[in-house]
Amino acid sequence: MQRRFNAFVLPFAVAALVLTAGCLAPLQVGGTGSANQVSEADSGRSISVSGNGEVTADADLAVVTVAVTATASSADEARGQVADDAERMRQALRDAGVPDDAVSTAYFRVGPQYDYSGQERNMTGYQAVHAYTVEVAPDEAGEVIDVAVGNGASEVQQVTFTLTDETRADLREEALNAAMDAARTDADTLAEAADLSITGVRSVSTTGGYQPVDTRVAYESADSAGGSTSFEPGPVTVTATVSVTYDAE
Repeated sequence: MQRRFNAFVLPFAVAALVLTAGCLAPLQVGGTGSANQVSEADSGRSISVSGNGEVTADADLAVVTVAVTATASSADEARGQVADDAERMRQALRDAGVPDDAVSTAYFRVGPQYDYSGQERNMTGYQAVHAYTVEVAPDEAGEVIDVAVGNGASEVQQVTFTLTDETRADLREEALNAAMDAARTDADTLAEAADLSITGVRSVSTTGGYQPVDTRVAYESADSAGGSTSFEPGPVTVTATVSVTYDAE
C-alpha cells in the first residue's frame, strides 16, 4: 500500500501583542481565520492552537452492492423468482472463491408496481428485490460484478473503495500524530513571539475522518453483454484536526 503523508498548519500573522501586568483579558496573536491564541487568566497563561494531519493511501477494501430483482403477477411468485436467482448468484460467488461471510443482505423488499400513464394508476404486478453487499479486495471488484451479473443479479447499484478497520485505525493514528506535531510547531512559534515557554498540555480535542471513493455502476439486465469489468480506484484520505491548549509561562 502506498501512503502519501501531508501535515499542514494554520497560517498566522503577528499583528500586535501587548502584555499588561495584572491583565486578565485574552492576549491574541493571529490573523484572519487563525484559531491560535495566547491568553492569561487566573489559571495561568495558555496558548491555544489548531493542527491538521492528513494521510493518503490506496484502498484495501471494495464494497460491491448488487441486487437480484424479479417482477411477477403475484408477490409470492416475484419472491420465489428472486430466491432462486439469488441462490444461483450466491453459489456462483462461492465457486469464484468469495466466502459466505463476505456476502450479506443490504435490504429486501416486495411490493406492488403501478402504471401511472393514464388518468388513474393501475397495478401491473409485483416486484421483489434482494440486494447484497460483497466485500472483496479492490482488484477483485470487477470479477465479482461479472460473476454476479452473469448469474442472477440484475442491478449493480454501487461500488465503494475504502479501508479495512485495521488500516483505517493505523492511518488515523498517523494523521493524529501529524496533527499534534503541527499544533506543537505552531504553539512554539507563538510562545517565542510572546516571550513565553511551553510547559505542558492543558487540553486536547480532535475531529476528522476518512473519504472513501464511491463509484456507481448500472446494468440494465443480467443479459448485458460486454468485456470484463475493471476499476481504477483513487486514493483514500484520512484526516485529523486537533485543538490543543498548552500551559505557558
